[in-house]
Amino acid sequence: MPTERITFQGHAEHALAARLDLPEGTTRGSAIFAHCFTCSKDIPAARRIAGRLAARGIAVLRFDFTGLGHSEGEFANTHFSSNVADLVCAADYLAQRDMPPQILIGHSLGGAAVIKAAPQIAGLRAVATIAAPFDPAHVSNNFGPALEEIRENGAAKVTLAGRDFTIRKAFLDDIAGASLTTTLADLDAALLVMHAPRDATVGIENAGEIFQAARHPKSFVTLDSADHLITDETDAAYAADVIAAWSARYLDAMPRQASASAPEGIVRVSEAGAGGFRQDISVGDRHRLQADEPVTVGGTDTGPTPYELLAAGLGACTAMTLRLYARRKAIPLTHVAVDVTHDRDHLKDCEACDETRQKTDVFARTLDLQGELTDDQRDALLRIADKCPVHRTLAETSVIKTTLSA
Repeated sequence: MPTERITFQGHAEHALAARLDLPEGTTRGSAIFAHCFTCSKDIPAARRIAGRLAARGIAVLRFDFTGLGHSEGEFANTHFSSNVADLVCAADYLAQRDMPPQILIGHSLGGAAVIKAAPQIAGLRAVATIAAPFDPAHVSNNFGPALEEIRENGAAKVTLAGRDFTIRKAFLDDIAGASLTTTLADLDAALLVMHAPRDATVGIENAGEIFQAARHPKSFVTLDSADHLITDETDAAYAADVIAAWSARYLDAMPRQASASAPEGIVRVSEAGAGGFRQDISVGDRHRLQADEPVTVGGTDTGPTPYELLAAGLGACTAMTLRLYARRKAIPLTHVAVDVTHDRDHLKDCEACDETRQKTDVFARTLDLQGELTDDQRDALLRIADKCPVHRTLAETSVIKTTLSA
């Protein structure tokens, strides 16, 4: 999907480095992603979540706060309030491009920052936090023995994730006074709180405090076994999918442009990222699903394989055909299930295939038919399975073997 490298002016007039991840088709809305303390816009969680949301039609601006990543400025001169101010500048930038943000997404301390910035951004509809602290001063727990030195000497070097940062007393003073309680109580936007029970950096009790302080509409979603940095790609994809689905009810009220490139009746398949095989599948504007490959062949196993989807289509069409026939013939079929497997047989194993072909695709169906059925009715249903439209399509070049379960 398209990604623009851009810069915009931050709170102290420094150039802030950013990426704008854009949907390939219709843009349903826009969002800003705020990264965690001392991180950058390019950490895996930010990159994956932004890309995933873009695949869902939400443009995402992710940027490096002043003094971090590729942005200008001195990190030592920044604090929590300056991060909030940078977020407001990011919102102004998007508004100037006629893409005013409707969603703010913040990870860790970035989650606290988006809550604090929300009242200053016009037209905001939703705020989502991921592993955010209820009290911004929680970040000082990472400073260890240097905390006392900062208080006594006015500054000290702190090692975080293998890198040295200078933390000044002004930073401690700023986070000490940055309460979120009033902001949450007056938040004029829907709130989604996401947190992992096993987060060893910011405890899940923070999520409970954020949730309790906010008014409705608000939602809480657990990230199960995810770590604080959401390093697992599957966890990042899950978080993005939840945010996209949750925010849909707030974005659907926006005027939507007709997409000339994706008319009704088109099935669009789009890569979720270049690093694996996961695909986002859109059927018009009505349905969303995924395809992937197993981990053993380089995928992430977040969806069925293409052949599994093909088998699912055959199974679904078979079950629908049997149900339609049973209704018309008043057959007491109470339930039908279809097991489908796919394989490739050598020519000697295939009686019906072209002799010039060395191998052929074989789909094996097993029908589980429930109800008080006579042998004649079961035989009739077995025969009608071959009338399934998808069966007919596949049978032009494939072999489909159908049996009844015991």
